[in-house]
Amino acid sequence: MPKLIVISDPYPRTLDLIFTKKKLKELKSKYKMIIAPKDNKKKFYEDNIHKATFIMGQPNLDKKLLTKAKKLKAIINVESNFMDNMDYDYCFRNDIHVLATSPVFSKPVAEIALGMTLSLLRNIHNAHSDFIKGQEKYGLESNLQTSLLSEKKVGLLGFGDLAKSLYPLLLPFTKDINVYDPWIPQKKIKQLGFNSMSLNEMFKKCEIIYVLAAVTTKNKNLIDKKLLNKMKSNSLFILMSRAAVVNFKDLIKRLKKGDIFAATDVFPEEPVSKKDPIRKVKNILFSAHRAGALESAFFNMGNIVLKDMNLIAKNLQPKFCKAAQPKTVGLLASKPVAIN
Repeated sequence: MPKLIVISDPYPRTLDLIFTKKKLKELKSKYKMIIAPKDNKKKFYEDNIHKATFIMGQPNLDKKLLTKAKKLKAIINVESNFMDNMDYDYCFRNDIHVLATSPVFSKPVAEIALGMTLSLLRNIHNAHSDFIKGQEKYGLESNLQTSLLSEKKVGLLGFGDLAKSLYPLLLPFTKDINVYDPWIPQKKIKQLGFNSMSLNEMFKKCEIIYVLAAVTTKNKNLIDKKLLNKMKSNSLFILMSRAAVVNFKDLIKRLKKGDIFAATDVFPEEPVSKKDPIRKVKNILFSAHRAGALESAFFNMGNIVLKDMNLIAKNLQPKFCKAAQPKTVGLLASKPVAIN
């Protein structure tokens, strides 16, 4: 029996990044690989898409191209963000699975979010820096502006994969968890023991706000000065999903008042300019879009890709990657990552 054909087009990823040597060997033993070129991609797909059962990557696929793909069973986006680059409706109508590998990042991002929270609350990063400079303070003097995570009122803005990995880490500290997500039924949130809350309420009442939402055409710059100015003194703002959800100019102005603290793993433009004014803001903890970028996460990406391909090849439903949803995928507006 001839091997099923996979078009390999993972840029900005590489096969060596997302597959261990063992898993890459398994992939090549089970499937015939056709490697997409960097240039003239449209012509490549016009000439080859009719052969493919799987596309591993996130190329531009309009309806004209997809109508040629008579054997195609799945497009697996290994950049991990659904983008406005293909005819999703055609895929849904013709039983072509559109999947993304985003679940592999949820646990690493959740863990670093918890770490950032503790560092902000207990001033760990600044205490370390002070010690290096020989300016350390001892005992109570070093903790006059710090507090515990225990019993804090937490807000989760977005309740997707990231939130579902984060909240179990928070539960040992606090049960006061509040959720804003217009795509999730309030009943489901309440069944988990959490409170469904409006954005205005969240920014007025919560002491720690985690931004975990995907970017959509409806929520760009959603978090602006109107919301940020509602935040209580000494509260935390922790951005772990996508920068476009936040108006960064408004965030910088709010932080410069000096009474709230923030942490962010993402920025509007990356790499961040050396002259970007955000670098001079003192009460913010920075992470250079590294929260999910662990070798283990990337290798897990290849693992779940292979598992779902093996299921689909047997005419079974995929269950490890995230499936695009007809009601929401058209609203998603994430920028592709530039750096692995």
